[in-house]
Amino acid sequence: MNALTPAQRERLITLLSEASADPAVRAVVITATGSAFCAGADLRAAPGGGERVAGDVARLIRGGAQRLIASVLDCEKPVIAAVNGTAAGLGAHLALACDLVIAAEEARFIEVFARRGLVPDGGGAYLLPRLIGPQRAKELMFFGDALPARDAERWGLVNRVVPAEELEKTARAWSDRLATGPTRALSLTKHLVNAALDTDRATAFAAEAAAVELAMTTQDANEGVTSFRDRRSPRFQGR
Repeated sequence: MNALTPAQRERLITLLSEASADPAVRAVVITATGSAFCAGADLRAAPGGGERVAGDVARLIRGGAQRLIASVLDCEKPVIAAVNGTAAGLGAHLALACDLVIAAEEARFIEVFARRGLVPDGGGAYLLPRLIGPQRAKELMFFGDALPARDAERWGLVNRVVPAEELEKTARAWSDRLATGPTRALSLTKHLVNAALDTDRATAFAAEAAAVELAMTTQDANEGVTSFRDRRSPRFQGR
């Protein structure tokens, strides 16, 4: 079920960091093989028994699940989740942290934490209220019921639901469109949107003005204006 081990989590964080720094990478797709997208953290890899010191678990969460979700949110390239099956716990949060979410009809999202007597981690209580509001977020988290892909789309958690056989094709089409776009402008736009719900209007407007000015220094902005004047399609290079 693609439960994430610490090693796999660290590999994802590294790949996302490398994608941010590599000008040749202009879009990222996170997907999985098999019947599930990700069943959450692999609890078999969790520390065993023994004396627990106050602060140990919080440190583990900050350095693990939260770092993973932050690596998606902070990636400087657009990130698409192509959810092929069950996304549970941290797996659901990994998908929902992405900029765009495409789900197969068989996919479902499950906040499994309450079933195990646990509190949601991996940014769940941060992400879900911002996506669907506090009441629906609490419904998912309190009961731990599976949310089918179609309902997730209706609630606004998913951009598009497609038949399983079209998932890869649709994700490829979207990533191809993003990969030919103005990469730096998309990165700045992502940052503005992600920060918008955590700030006041004056701060958001100041950030917007700074981002617009920064974008205007890019080669793609110059190409966009030039192509408009020349009445042709722009040819963005991601720079």
